[in-house]
Amino acid sequence: MQEFMHAMEAANNGFGDFSFASTMLAMLLAFVLGQLIAWTYTWTHSGLSYSRSFTQSLVLMTLVVALVMFVIGDSLVTAFGLLGALAMIRFRNVLKDTRDTVFVFVTLVVGLAVGSQLYLTAIIGTVCLLGVVIYLDATGFGSHGRFDGYLTVRVASAGVGLETSSDLLDRFCRAIKQVSTRQSGEDESAEFVFQIGLRDRNRAGDLLSELRELDSVTHASVVLRSDLSEV
Repeated sequence: MQEFMHAMEAANNGFGDFSFASTMLAMLLAFVLGQLIAWTYTWTHSGLSYSRSFTQSLVLMTLVVALVMFVIGDSLVTAFGLLGALAMIRFRNVLKDTRDTVFVFVTLVVGLAVGSQLYLTAIIGTVCLLGVVIYLDATGFGSHGRFDGYLTVRVASAGVGLETSSDLLDRFCRAIKQVSTRQSGEDESAEFVFQIGLRDRNRAGDLLSELRELDSVTHASVVLRSDLSEV
């Protein structure tokens, strides 16, 4: 324990060594911080692009970068040698989300800080960055759309059906915008498509249930957008 404390103090004073204790301390800290980054990514992720392998890669990348910094040390020759070796590796995985790219950069920077034995900088930086990520996710920062999705209503009689369902829509929706109308030439049935902003997204099912109970409504469906996409 005393060796670990000595390694921590030496790193904070700017003359870190590359002993067994300091290497183990760096690997342990990189693993813990990598876990925090990966768990935060998992908790705050939304959408369809989630990948288990990518989440595990965030942890491993933090450890690898920290280890690379230990291997390089103060040797310029080793640094150029590793640069040439890494240039031969081609990563063919294309990130589908710019947010994933940000997390990759976070793991790289934290790994560099730990590998350089700037432990305090790595800890403070990780806490601050992940705190901002949690804040942005909790507040829904960046969401600009007034509408939550599309509602399709098919009625037996265009005039009566729309008039009957309008009061119901006002009760469940804070914003309504009619997008299109399609009316059959053979009968009076019509189909209406609305952009809707729900007062409560969790009550979308209740809206559909009450619409389907109306005699004039023959079909009702709703498509809600993802939190990370805009309608």
